[in-house]
Amino acid sequence: MEIREIHQGELSQLLALYTHLHDNPMPDVNDTIKKLWNKITFDTDHHIIVGVENDEIISSCVLLIIPNLTHGQRPYALIENVVTHAHHRNKGHATRILAFAREIALRDNCYKIMLMTGSKDERTLRFYEHAGYNQHDKKAFIQWL
Repeated sequence: MEIREIHQGELSQLLALYTHLHDNPMPDVNDTIKKLWNKITFDTDHHIIVGVENDEIISSCVLLIIPNLTHGQRPYALIENVVTHAHHRNKGHATRILAFAREIALRDNCYKIMLMTGSKDERTLRFYEHAGYNQHDKKAFIQWL
């Protein structure tokens, strides 16, 4: 599997992969989505990392680098939308995707990476711990809007 940042022309493939994330519906690629896609892909702090096999995106995550005025003005990173196609799970793809994201965060001098999951499945929680994340240092709070 090749791991890299997404290319501009791969929006439809990414949206198709996102249908494997919490049964997310496949949206129509309209002008609103195209405008949002351009905004995302031209933001140098917004990284969409993909795993590609046989010209198909099979795994992905988003890494955001957030500028910061504390911790010696070092940025922090946020991971979101970790997903692997259902037919390609349990093969280490997401682990490699997260390792690639970590390398970007290190390169950009981040002092931490935050990742949240809504999963209560022990296998998922062990997966994230095995990838280097812990669920003990902080408590996450979410306010849905």
